[in-house]
Amino acid sequence: MTNEAAETAALLTLARESLERYLEVHVDDDGALTFSHADVPCVIQATRLAEGLNVLSLTCVVAWDLPKDQGIAASAAERAGQGLFGTLGVVHTDRGLDITLRYAFPAQGMDPVPLGTLLMLVISTASQLRTDLLGSVASEPETTEDTP
Repeated sequence: MTNEAAETAALLTLARESLERYLEVHVDDDGALTFSHADVPCVIQATRLAEGLNVLSLTCVVAWDLPKDQGIAASAAERAGQGLFGTLGVVHTDRGLDITLRYAFPAQGMDPVPLGTLLMLVISTASQLRTDLLGSVASEPETTEDTP
């Protein structure tokens, strides 16, 4: 195993141990960690960006196939500006809007408890955003992109 592979594997092991205090975590064949929190599927991967700079990358799929409504995209954009941890993405697909929350950070050398706390802050934000978005979609009349 190369040094890079060993370092990223160790970082993923640390992330798994940090999250297992809160969630059931699965290790995929490629080493990525997958789990779900409040119906939000998430994945954590580790990557070496440069010598001595290994990062964890957390992606949470907040919502998918939402109606193509400019209000939803605007609400997600407004919420993105309020967040301290992560970047919200809005992807337009044939079936509607998909919303993701991504957060990447150098985690090498962190202790498990603070790492778990940091990861849960991001994951909880994604779950709260899902609740907020789905609540706003359910309470608004159905609209399309072409509706003024």
